[in-house]
Amino acid sequence: MSRVVVTGAGGYIGPHVVTALLDRGNEVVATVRRQGAVELDPRARVVEADILEDDFDPDIWGPLPDAVVHLAWKDGFRHNSPAHMSQLSSHFRLLTRLAENGVARIVALGTMHEVGYWEGPIQADTPTSPLSQYGIAKDALRRALPLALPETASLAWVRAYYIYGDDRRSESIFRKLLDAADQGRTAFPFTTGRNLYDFIPVDELGRQIAALTDAHDVVGTVNCCSGTPKSLAAQVEDFIAAHDLGLTLEYGAFPDRPYDSPGVWGDATIIREVMAREGDTTVAQ
Repeated sequence: MSRVVVTGAGGYIGPHVVTALLDRGNEVVATVRRQGAVELDPRARVVEADILEDDFDPDIWGPLPDAVVHLAWKDGFRHNSPAHMSQLSSHFRLLTRLAENGVARIVALGTMHEVGYWEGPIQADTPTSPLSQYGIAKDALRRALPLALPETASLAWVRAYYIYGDDRRSESIFRKLLDAADQGRTAFPFTTGRNLYDFIPVDELGRQIAALTDAHDVVGTVNCCSGTPKSLAAQVEDFIAAHDLGLTLEYGAFPDRPYDSPGVWGDATIIREVMAREGDTTVAQ
């Protein structure tokens, strides 16, 4: 059993990572900015703190953790928020300080938006050219950390893709579909829906991140994803049917964005190997 701190535990992904880590037998300290904002697994110890403040004291967590899963990130759904670049140095300072203090494993959440425009599967070493403040900040942190962390710390960078599930807490198209049904609408304006993406349920992503946290020998950028491309139209139609929303998509009401790839997904080879170590076959084939 390891002692794991999860930052940003109250965010969209956090509760699922906390539960997955606990299910694997870990002791978990879930760090949130404000207690009570979201329901967390009662097996976790919840700590309220602003970890990006200059005077943040990690001693609030108690004994030094074996691992830190860093999910905290302001305005993750607002890709050109000024917070991404203005808080970048705070993330860097926190993670390097923890490693220097003796934390042996750091797992940090990244995003496929680090890559920018790309067609086809994304590998760990795919060149990056991000097109948003969010992607630029994440990619800068991804590049900087390996140069700054001591050799005593192993770093895994989680490159996440298109996440769904627990949709009431997201700001994705799936939340918009639920809201439209709540409002009694029967039609939903849509693009052509032809673009291919890598969709992953948030609880499965939580399990992947938890498994990666325990796999200290796996370092560098790891695609946490399904590895399977699926059209946006197919995913949305399946979602409407599964939730019995009674919505009809108005295809072509909005133009496809010119900077969106016609098809992009993650190479899931590494995460499949990590999950297979304990017979976990949850990664979609």
